[in-house]
Amino acid sequence: MNIKPPFTDIEIRKAASGFYEGYSVPIALISKVSMTLLVIWALVWPANANGVLGSLNWRILEDFNAFYILIVGFFAFFLLVIAVLPRTGRRVMGKAGEKPEFSDFSWFSMMFGAGLGVGLMVFATAEPLGLWGSNPLVVAGAVAGNTPEALESGYRYTFLHYGFHAWAIYVVTGLSLAYYAYTRDMPLTIRSALTPLFGRFVNGIFGHLVDVLGVVATILGVSVTIGFGVSQFIDGMYAITGMEWMMDMGGETPAPGTVGLIAGLVVIMAMSVLSAVSGVGRGVKYLSNLNLVLSILLLLVFVAFGSFAFAMTTYGAAFIDYIQHFAQLSFGPHLPLSEAEFAAKLPAEAAPLAGDLYAGATNAWGSLDGFKGDLTGAAAALPAATQEAAYAAGTEGRLFGWQAGWTTFYWAWWIAFSPFVGLFLARISRGRTVREFIVGCIFAPALVCFAWMTILGGTAIDLELSGVAQGSILAASNTAKLFVTLGHMLSGTFLNVITVMCVVLILTFLVTSADSGILVMNTIMSGGEQETGIKHRIVWGVILTLVIGTLLIAGKNGAGADPMEALKSAMIIGALPFTMVMGLMCASLVKALYRDGLREKHAERIENPAE
Repeated sequence: MNIKPPFTDIEIRKAASGFYEGYSVPIALISKVSMTLLVIWALVWPANANGVLGSLNWRILEDFNAFYILIVGFFAFFLLVIAVLPRTGRRVMGKAGEKPEFSDFSWFSMMFGAGLGVGLMVFATAEPLGLWGSNPLVVAGAVAGNTPEALESGYRYTFLHYGFHAWAIYVVTGLSLAYYAYTRDMPLTIRSALTPLFGRFVNGIFGHLVDVLGVVATILGVSVTIGFGVSQFIDGMYAITGMEWMMDMGGETPAPGTVGLIAGLVVIMAMSVLSAVSGVGRGVKYLSNLNLVLSILLLLVFVAFGSFAFAMTTYGAAFIDYIQHFAQLSFGPHLPLSEAEFAAKLPAEAAPLAGDLYAGATNAWGSLDGFKGDLTGAAAALPAATQEAAYAAGTEGRLFGWQAGWTTFYWAWWIAFSPFVGLFLARISRGRTVREFIVGCIFAPALVCFAWMTILGGTAIDLELSGVAQGSILAASNTAKLFVTLGHMLSGTFLNVITVMCVVLILTFLVTSADSGILVMNTIMSGGEQETGIKHRIVWGVILTLVIGTLLIAGKNGAGADPMEALKSAMIIGALPFTMVMGLMCASLVKALYRDGLREKHAERIENPAE
């Protein structure tokens, strides 16, 4: 049986001369125009941009919650099967006998820094603390938040958001790109991953659209990560210097102000452009190695001075609990609860007041006491037992709201980040086997994330449980929680030294993320070329800075006081189309692996004919 060779004739028309020499003009111009329009909108009409983006963002989260939950669960199991199957798992992404380009240490360093570096600095304490106070079991009333009983469920969802599922999202994109680039000599660009399904159609408008979606998702995903990181960088600078001009001092606790955020952003992006100009073999590699060394030092500080025994006990129990609930976490979406469905669940005496009870009973971020306290008129006069029954009737609505606002937000964030991280992982993984790539890029970094979350986050929780912190860590902003935790652990000169080290670590993580993102965007727009023009790296560094800066201003001056809101909303909107592209990537990869397996068997029969 003759098997047709795979389609590999990708033709991406590039400019032969001029400013865009070596680049696809349609991809570059569409990407630049779309981002420029977003910048102008956010700069000229910040309140309108923040409001519209927020409204559209929540509509997407509501309508596509189940889709996000199910497809991310599918990604995790899909990759597990590919790694386990002998024929697919042992396939080398490169020529026969080709060795990996980077050492294991540098490979892991770059993977760790690009994938979750700055996110771990911000959320190592914030995520466990936040989920300790609010998770589905707390929302459903099964346990009380911020108590010892809520610890297990809090870490179950911490591990979900930073574990195998998160890294599986990156690896779906990375494996698809690496497989075609290194086994079929195809361009390292998004459209290559869809050739088994669409063939020569990827050479036209459809291919341009796919690549543009990858560029836009990358810009917005990187923007959110840098936005969080810049905020923590300013918190750290304030902790070191006490300079109030960087902060907004009007709230209950100081928070990074607009001036401080923009100043920090300009410094970080200038350094990122310089690193990006040097290329992945120099700037990114050296910064990534520095990141990993400093991360280990920070971890050792928490091991020596934090609640290490508490953390390790928590790690073991939480990991077992996470594995036991893995399938349910993967395929357990909650559905929205309409007002009519809510009314049908109410006791007879409360049913006529469904309209007054619905909003409070389905508010995922409220509480039973808050629900009762906000009732007015006839609803407030209902017996306590009836009010409690009404709150219980809204449980499914609260669970849906919590999942859409927390887990689905994370999945959208990782998906928006996946063109960047996936292409970057592919770029540094030539010569690795498929199994090595999946295990190395999912399980190894996830286990490190678990340790990071339990050692840093567990110390913060133990300080609160023991009464040492007296609620100060919980009261701090997400980006300040790490520094408040350190303040309870250490003192004097040593505290100052470690705080400075944390700020340096945040800075290097931010520069690594930004310069890697700039390199990846240019790779896509140049049709997969790994060496791209310096002037284009500078231009996209400036565009990325403008996108982040204007959306931070829009978020601060719009309907909400949180400067990150507009950035997060834009990112979630941009992630949805690429989620669908990733689903097609999986189907394409199945076809490619199956057909390549048939070709290998056919070649073996020709080489070793039956006697």
